[in-house]
Amino acid sequence: MATSTRDSPSCSPLLGLRRGEALGLRWEDVDLVEGIIFVRQTLQRLGGQLVFGPVKSDESERIIALPVPCLTALRQHRVAQDAERKIAGKDWKDSGLIFTTGIGTPIEPRNLNRHFGRLLDRAGLRRIRSHDLRHSCATLLYEQGVPIEKIQDILGHSSPTITKLIYVEVTRQSQRSSVDKLGFLFDA
Repeated sequence: MATSTRDSPSCSPLLGLRRGEALGLRWEDVDLVEGIIFVRQTLQRLGGQLVFGPVKSDESERIIALPVPCLTALRQHRVAQDAERKIAGKDWKDSGLIFTTGIGTPIEPRNLNRHFGRLLDRAGLRRIRSHDLRHSCATLLYEQGVPIEKIQDILGHSSPTITKLIYVEVTRQSQRSSVDKLGFLFDA
């Protein structure tokens, strides 16, 4: 996880973060000892300028536990960013952000989209929006048996209904295992 746009915020899909939430994360928002992040702000382009602003709703301001691989990646990323800071020298712009360009400035959200598209192309995958990774996160958590209320908390939704209706794609396998439970009615 290097700091430049060539390596995108790779833990954000795992955590279901919105693009602006990931790009707005600061080192002060991460507790590398406790293994948690505080989602407190976003980075967006408004009126032709990159601006920091509040998260989407009160429920969107949240604390998320970091899986061990993300915690490890963030620790490695911090070391890599420190190395980039030294290389950049006086050209480094200290924004305090976790994900920056090679000189410490915020990453342009559209550049992240372009980079994500190139990664999909290189992997031979169909094009999707980076926001679709939130859907994947919700679906994967749901498929692992995580209660919808916990998924709601992770995604920062105001109600479990929103999470269920919009973000959780029930797979055929999940549907099959559910209806197979009715099989006892037909056993001879």
